[in-house]
Amino acid sequence: MSKLVEANEKIAEAVVGSYKKIEDGVVGGYKKIETGIVEGFEKVTDKCVEKLFAREGESVEDAKKRLSGGASGNTENTEE
Repeated sequence: MSKLVEANEKIAEAVVGSYKKIEDGVVGGYKKIETGIVEGFEKVTDKCVEKLFAREGESVEDAKKRLSGGASGNTENTEE
């Protein structure tokens, strides 16, 4: 009976090890895809802000702050 238990434990270890490898591969692949999509979205967003909403000489970060109302708490759109 002891040989049967040992064999069962070896099989269980092999199955768990295989599962972990598959899980790591799937999770790693998902994270790479997610990171790529987020980075792509941020690039597109930055270009849109730069071309459509940034004032002359204003950085993308400053334009984002202004648009979100984060620049000195002033949300009014004032032309100079």
